[in-house]
Amino acid sequence: MRLTRRDTLAALLACGVAAPALAQALVEGHPSPGGGLGQPPARRPIPDSRALIARSGLSGHVGFALTDQTGALIDDEPAPSAIAPASTLKAITAIYALDRLGPDHRFRTRVIRAGDMLVLVGGGDPVLDSDGLARLAGDLVAAGETSPARFAVWGGALPAIAEVAPEQDDHLAYNPAVSGMILNFNRVHLGWRRADGDWQLSLEARAARQSPRAYTVSAAAAAQSDLFTYSDDGKTEHWTIARSALGSGGSRWLPVRRPELYAGDVFQTLCRARGLVLPTPEVVDDLPAGQERAAIDSPPLEQILRDMLYHSTNLTAEVVGLHASGASDLTGSAAAMMSWLHGQGHGEGLQLADHSGLSGASRVTPQAMARLMSWAAPGLAPLLKSDPLAGDLPQGSARQPWLRAKTGTLNFVSNLAGYIETPSGRVLAFAILCNDPERRAGTEGQEQPAGVRTWTRQAKLLQRDLIDAWAARFD
Repeated sequence: MRLTRRDTLAALLACGVAAPALAQALVEGHPSPGGGLGQPPARRPIPDSRALIARSGLSGHVGFALTDQTGALIDDEPAPSAIAPASTLKAITAIYALDRLGPDHRFRTRVIRAGDMLVLVGGGDPVLDSDGLARLAGDLVAAGETSPARFAVWGGALPAIAEVAPEQDDHLAYNPAVSGMILNFNRVHLGWRRADGDWQLSLEARAARQSPRAYTVSAAAAAQSDLFTYSDDGKTEHWTIARSALGSGGSRWLPVRRPELYAGDVFQTLCRARGLVLPTPEVVDDLPAGQERAAIDSPPLEQILRDMLYHSTNLTAEVVGLHASGASDLTGSAAAMMSWLHGQGHGEGLQLADHSGLSGASRVTPQAMARLMSWAAPGLAPLLKSDPLAGDLPQGSARQPWLRAKTGTLNFVSNLAGYIETPSGRVLAFAILCNDPERRAGTEGQEQPAGVRTWTRQAKLLQRDLIDAWAARFD
């Protein structure tokens, strides 16, 4: 039998336990004059930031900084040394590119006719994909273009860089080549399945609607100890994959190291499907003078940056940084961004070697990062992902819709930088930098080393707890 509140009161009165004042308080839901059963429970104390860190059991070091809307520190814990920013560096790159290029800037990919040659002219569009090239091919055919004697690709709008971070494994798709001719983030889609007792492998320039075969990249299964091996004969990129790792079938992205040939190959296929036959593509270093026959523009920079921050795309970060600086390599481009930051009064505590955070040479302090977030809030906050921790925490974890931030993850590095809006509407900027330097040094460049997933989950749980505590304490 379920007892109601009045049943309980009647029982207490029958036993002579409840005085009339207490009885009235229980019935009406008001506290008795001297406190007691009707008194609301005391609020649990908000845990101190350092107590949360100690309770987490996370190995390594944790540094953090929290600022008010003026940039003044209201809670902080210096890290023992500056820490690799990982992908939180992309937030700095975003505000740099917005300042130097403007939110409405677009990147143009063109086809020009120069005598008997058609030239696909890359404009450094970081988000051009096979669907975009298909539209360009359609426009070219609609313009009445005829088959040329020669077909070339030019990628000189940006410097040619073989890999974003040479210390990373060759097969990692987030570490491709950089060029002014970019297609599908300079990645190719590898698929494999077992058929007739052997492996069938496919390589596609995959996009949402168009996925033509990539003829300038090859792949084969082999009996080898290395997971992947790579070679390049100047015309075709060759990958071999360990048979023992293929399982029953699967797929993954691989980086492209010759983006001009890759884009030319795909464009040739897309034009042929529309009745325009192009010769085998060649790469030209010097752009000839010619007449524009077709062109497509990228989305505006602001949209590109929002997508870059949401998906944490390394290539996009490096490309927009290079566009903004005009430098001839990534080191010089990062130096130009550092010079700009110093000019804004925000260079102290930062040492940057690239634009994506993939390089292990970049370093930041939590105090410098939080102050920079505070200064950049008007332009940066609307571009950041809402509640970026949600997908990485255990199912059922409370959502934090008042959090907008950028994550940054490397092996045994887990960072978070952005903005908290407290229940009363107060906006605070913060940076939380977690790293285990010994384990980081022993696994740099490896893909998913032992223990990294558990450590990263612990770090993100700690970040959530710190944010919850700050939102309550500094409301």
